[in-house]
This record gives sequence, C-alpha cells and structure tokens, in this order.
Amino acid sequence: MSDALLNPANPANVFACRNLHVFVKDGDQEKEIVRGVDLTVQRGQKHALMGPNGSGKSTLAAALMGHPSYRVEGEIWLNGERVDALEPHERARRGMFLSFQYPVAVPGVTVANFLRASLAARRGTEIPVRAFRQELNEAFATMGIDPSFITRYLNDGFSGGEKKKLEILQMLLLKPAFSLLDETDSGLDIDALKVVSDGINQASGPDNGLLLVTHYQRILNHVQPDVVHVFMSGRLVRTGGMELVTALEERGYDWLTDEAAVAEGSRT
Repeated sequence: MSDALLNPANPANVFACRNLHVFVKDGDQEKEIVRGVDLTVQRGQKHALMGPNGSGKSTLAAALMGHPSYRVEGEIWLNGERVDALEPHERARRGMFLSFQYPVAVPGVTVANFLRASLAARRGTEIPVRAFRQELNEAFATMGIDPSFITRYLNDGFSGGEKKKLEILQMLLLKPAFSLLDETDSGLDIDALKVVSDGINQASGPDNGLLLVTHYQRILNHVQPDVVHVFMSGRLVRTGGMELVTALEERGYDWLTDEAAVAEGSRT
C-alpha cells in the first residue's frame, strides 16, 4: 500500500483505524481484547476478517461502532474524519453500519417505523410516505422478504434467516459508507445465504467499503473479498487474498499459531 493510502485522511480511504486497542471490564481490572490493530479499507473494497473463536473479531466490530461496553484507545477514521470520540448513533449518521451476529427483537416497534426513522436519521430529513413505500417495496423484493413483514414488530418471532435478510435490507436502504458485517452468514441455509450475499453485493459499490467477519469460505464464494485478514489473539497476523481463505479451509488455523506467538513475543 502506498504511503498516501496509509494516511487515514486520504480521500481514497473510506475507513481506517490506527493502533487500535480495545479493553473490557473484567471484575476490578481491564482485559485487553484487541491489541494494536492497523487497518485501511479503500473505497470500493470488500475486506474479510477470519479467525478462530475467541480471537476478538466481534469485539473489534462492536468497538469500531462505539459499543459502550468497551474502552478504546487509538484512532478510528470514516471518510477522512476521526469518529472515535462520537457516540454510536453519530457514527451511524455519518455512514457507519453494523450488522449483528444476533439481531435483537424490539417488540412494539414495527419494521416500517424503524426503517423510516433510520432513513430520516441517516439522510437528515423526513422521507415522504409514498417515496418510502416505493423504496421499501423494492428492497423487500430484492431480499425476498414477504411484504407483510412491514407491519410486524422488529425481529420479533423472526427466524435467524429472516433477521439476517432484514439486516442486509437495512444496508440496502441506508447506503452506508462503511459496513461492518459480523458473521452475517451464521445460521443461514443455502438459499438464504445466496439471497443475503446478493444483497451485500448489490449494496456494495465504488464509493463505499465493508469488512465482513466470518468463519467460513462459503459466503466468500459469493461475496468475493479484495483483501482477507486473519485475526488471532487480538491482532492481525496475516493478510492476503482468496488463496489465504483456501489455505485456512484446508489447514485450519493451527499453522498460523506459531506466527501469532512470534508476533506476540516481538511486542512484549
């Protein structure tokens, strides 16, 4: 990567974090989960983040979005602006989006009301009902979601696949600059995986970027990443392309354990 692109404020970069450390309360002490991550996503790029359970991938995604359970040190940049001091809703308004591994149900709030309020917050203006309905119907058709879901309470009684489809529908409507997709493929059957992947690809374009957290190659066969990272023990230990995904599928993560240990030792 050129020196210019390493500059987090470079217009070619939609997202960057620099020397990011993430801590969580552990009794009376703090435990460091993410240990000095540098990551840049250029406009038009899809990045995949892979790693074993407990490596800190989901913690990284949540901390980047501003989850209050975590204390963050380091810099987080979105569209050339530092956002690490902003609240989660302020980051969302500026174009950061997080798709949850386990989307929560919100009884009493309909899908339609939630989406209309989200769009108004993202765009800074109320959406006329007719225009909103047209956009919503098109997104529902793209994601293969029955229009009757519009009047249902958000994620209440939804299957795992329905929740994940609705997450990507939000991505389609909100048009975020940078999307964090935390194990979006978790719990999806073959058909739902194809629909969700198609939605991600449709929402991706030359002006935005995404970081897709996953354990498996199957979604990456549909959402082809430009860059693949391996995350272990709170650090990025290897970066490559789809050949790295193939190696992980064939060999697991054990062959990188020694490299992670070396990286750990070099920092102590």
